[in-house]
Amino acid sequence: MTIQLKSAFMSAALAALILPAAAQTATSGPAQAPTPQKPTTIQQRDKNQQDRIANGIKSGELTPNEASHLEGQEQKLNNEVKDMRQDNGGKLTAADKQKVTNQENHLSRQIYNQKHDAQTTNPDPKTVGGQRAENQQDRIANGVKNGSLTPGETSRLENQEKDIHQEARTMRQQNGGTLTQADKQRLNHQQNVESRRIYRAKHNGRNR
Repeated sequence: MTIQLKSAFMSAALAALILPAAAQTATSGPAQAPTPQKPTTIQQRDKNQQDRIANGIKSGELTPNEASHLEGQEQKLNNEVKDMRQDNGGKLTAADKQKVTNQENHLSRQIYNQKHDAQTTNPDPKTVGGQRAENQQDRIANGVKNGSLTPGETSRLENQEKDIHQEARTMRQQNGGTLTQADKQRLNHQQNVESRRIYRAKHNGRNR
């Protein structure tokens, strides 16, 4: 085989190797950088926290006392953010944002811990009182989730729910684990009052 023929074979082999790689590069194009995700805003973070609290109320993972405490913390933080904005012409400084983020992180851990502790709300669905207690909690949870209840309103409602639950527990302890007819009437009246409070709070025009 002549030198010229060998050279021609070598060139053809090289071209066969290079062309597929070049075609692949042309087809796929240059590697795309990952699209940067927008940082979570304070408003979105607040909504996420409220959704987690609402889910905890609805599932029974958060007791009325725990929910009241968490919503009180949310209200306190919201008031602080409002004051910060007023002090800076409606905006938050970088230092303000960092402070709020740290507080939201702390609150997030509190929500997680209280949803995963041993305390739960599990009203007896077989009793009228248990069904009503569960319905009240569901209504509050829905108000938290859709924003018709502010953190302050939720905190007050859950605190009142806590008082009713505690009173029912005390009544049962005093009567061998059962409720007397008078006890049931008293609790039913209190739940009627609480039901009206929930309705008014959800329809008063104040939203989160």
